[in-house]
Amino acid sequence: MPALSAGSGSDTGLYELLAALPAQLRPHVDSQEDLTFLWDVFGEKSLHSLVKIHEKLHYYEKQNPTPILQGAAALAGDLAEELQNKPLSSEIRELLKLLSKPNVKALLSVHDTVALKNYDPVLPPMPDDIDDEEDSVKIIRLVKNREPLGATIKKDEPTGAVVVARIMRGGAADRSGLIHVGDELREVNGIPVEDKSPEEIIQILAQSQGAITFKIIPSLKEDTPSKEGKMFIKALFDYDPNEDKAIPCKEAGLSFKKGDILQIMSQDDATWWQAKHEGDANPRAGLIPSKHFQERRLTLRRPEILVQPLQVSNRKSSGFRRSFRLSRKDKKTNKSMYECKKSDQYDTADVPTYEEVTPYRRQMNENYRLVVLVDTTRPRRSQESDGVEYVFISKHLFETDVQNNKFIEYGEYKNNYYGTSIDSVRSVLAKNKVCLLDVQPHTVKHLRTLEFKPYVIFIKPPSIERLRETRKNAKIISSRDEQGAAKPFTEEDFQEMIKSAQIMESQYGHLFDKTIVNDDLTVAFSELKTTFDKLETDTHWVPVSWLHS
Repeated sequence: MPALSAGSGSDTGLYELLAALPAQLRPHVDSQEDLTFLWDVFGEKSLHSLVKIHEKLHYYEKQNPTPILQGAAALAGDLAEELQNKPLSSEIRELLKLLSKPNVKALLSVHDTVALKNYDPVLPPMPDDIDDEEDSVKIIRLVKNREPLGATIKKDEPTGAVVVARIMRGGAADRSGLIHVGDELREVNGIPVEDKSPEEIIQILAQSQGAITFKIIPSLKEDTPSKEGKMFIKALFDYDPNEDKAIPCKEAGLSFKKGDILQIMSQDDATWWQAKHEGDANPRAGLIPSKHFQERRLTLRRPEILVQPLQVSNRKSSGFRRSFRLSRKDKKTNKSMYECKKSDQYDTADVPTYEEVTPYRRQMNENYRLVVLVDTTRPRRSQESDGVEYVFISKHLFETDVQNNKFIEYGEYKNNYYGTSIDSVRSVLAKNKVCLLDVQPHTVKHLRTLEFKPYVIFIKPPSIERLRETRKNAKIISSRDEQGAAKPFTEEDFQEMIKSAQIMESQYGHLFDKTIVNDDLTVAFSELKTTFDKLETDTHWVPVSWLHS
């Protein structure tokens, strides 16, 4: 690094140094982008404001000003008392009102503290009745503001002592560095607590205002510094600590919604983790159930059940289009390549809790998307071209590919096979383009792999009332009968849509990255397109296993 020169001898030396830095570093910067970054950093207004404050303080430090008096607060009190005995003119009333304001009193008090250079807190005197042979005690005073103290306590069963159970990361107790896990609590504000329950002690703390004095016996066990790195998880369920009977302290709990990103601050307790919402400026952590504990109690709460996959109706639809959808309800069979080796009728229910995630940004060279072509054994029609509408293959080859697990999904309609092959998906990804798939929900969990890295969007129907209103008014055709006559949606169609959506969300909602309600088609399409665009520009959260396998 070269020597940097600036007028550091003057009062504006630091300001001039910051202004000169980008120009002096120019020969040592590799790219224009880095140089622009330096100009932006050193030209930041907030940085210059800090420099000005620093230089003002430096100036006053050199001047070494001395206060005219050290008792401004007492003088103001004497003045107010004397003015009370005078005839109350409008000016006197205004001055008395000004001197009685809390912020003016606080300002004068701070002035006196600085004038006396009395910066250390005043600790209460040591109690006179401490036995020489008594365990060494510590007197701690913490100032309580609106936030909780950030510690939980418990009764030690063998000894009956009240001890600190945990220190919440980022809370007042943690920031003070004076209270540690295992410390025995003897007194709170002079009140003995040895014969009190943790609940009674919490009430004492809740009613205390301002400074709180603790008398504790320090734990003999030394704290080991945490070596945990940054860990982020995606919540796969809703949580409200006020409804959790198992949480040791509801006030210390952290509520969250499914899909929220949480930063894990501590896993010292195998049952209760400490976490905060990602991006939250408040450093204080809250309690959440650990992954193992939440999975265990969810499993115990409901016996292991077998969940039957969504049944495929035999009702025939309006036919296949180029954007062939395997989730349509007109296939006689609809199988996943991963289900060939297990029962086609049942699937074990998952117990979703958390998923460890990491920021990820997709890299694509074109704003262009492809729908994967579908393989079919149906004869090609005169107006169709192979590889345009479908990939036409023989029935023997299709069945061979099925046996070799080459299809993500496949189905049969009017004695013809239709299927989405893994190779067709890979061909799109190889071009660094976005591959659009419409699959059965049970297939999604098998696609969420390092190779495919999918972003799963669930298109959800609106309420049944909105379905009745919008679909009937629009005269949308939902199916065709055996004679080929077009029919509008029926009440049975609406009921089936709502029921299917509820089952999908219940069983597979933890796999969805985005849910779009298809109330108004134009609005839903616009939201879908916006989501696609953001995928190409924004950073989002993906499973850690995708990037660190």
